Amino acid sequence: MTLDPEELFHLDADRPDLSGAVLLHALDGFVDAGAAVRLARSALVADGAPVVASFDVDQLHDYRARRPVMHFDVDHWSDYDTPQLAVQLLHDLDGTPYLLLAGPEPDAQWERFAAAVALLVERLGVRLVIGLDAFPMSVPHSRPTPIIVHGSRRELFADYRAWLGQIVVPASAGHLLEYRLGHAGVDALGIAAPVPPYLAQAEFPAASLALLREVGARAGLRLDTGRLEDADRVNREAIERQIAASTDLQALVAAIEEQYDAAASAANLALAEGDLPTAEELGAELERFLANESRGDGPAGGVTGS
Repeated sequence: MTLDPEELFHLDADRPDLSGAVLLHALDGFVDAGAAVRLARSALVADGAPVVASFDVDQLHDYRARRPVMHFDVDHWSDYDTPQLAVQLLHDLDGTPYLLLAGPEPDAQWERFAAAVALLVERLGVRLVIGLDAFPMSVPHSRPTPIIVHGSRRELFADYRAWLGQIVVPASAGHLLEYRLGHAGVDALGIAAPVPPYLAQAEFPAASLALLREVGARAGLRLDTGRLEDADRVNREAIERQIAASTDLQALVAAIEEQYDAAASAANLALAEGDLPTAEELGAELERFLANESRGDGPAGGVTGS
């Protein structure tokens, strides 16, 4: 029996007219190297932002695999952090409305979830859907973050020079969403930021900044990145202190810088064709990161954070 995707969400009847708005999705639970997606999402979310649509998390969440937090106070349970998967209404610095879908990545019913989002896109009149990602790759923190853009129609990013070849990686609900929306004729983009492997399990606001700047350019939004810029300055100082204190880290970073500079185009820092990671190399790096995440391990010799 096919479950009705319309029964998976509740749409606020008192919502304003959002025709032509952009929908961003930044879900928890998949690869988020450098916490780049989490930091970008936190920079956007405003206190009291209205919820336009909410999903029935009970049907999508594996509580034993990702247990929510409860708070105990002396002799009683005082609070419970209820998982929430919802679409919030936000505004950029010019007052332009846009939407943010955030919360835990569904553990089940991915196809139904994608169909439900497609219904929301249709009913809200969304013109463009953009997903955010960040993954570990051999790029140095001392160089600009090279953004990866992909989508349902090449016309949406015709000015972008692709520098990744064909790769095979573990899927996410966000990737499937982009794929299904594209097949349904919806304009959908994905924007991803590579993160230095030695910072994959620390915080790296520079990648978050790169993501939001690309989103702003592609979506025509003027996003507030002030807090992220401040965090990036503090973070870079902390990274440099830790690297200066470790000869192993200095050697690692120098090797990655040398490799990156040799492969980078002098014109735009895009990685040169012929020096791209193979599918096996990038897939293996992602698999290692996911395995470390599940164990709570950090990368060997990596920077631990600020």
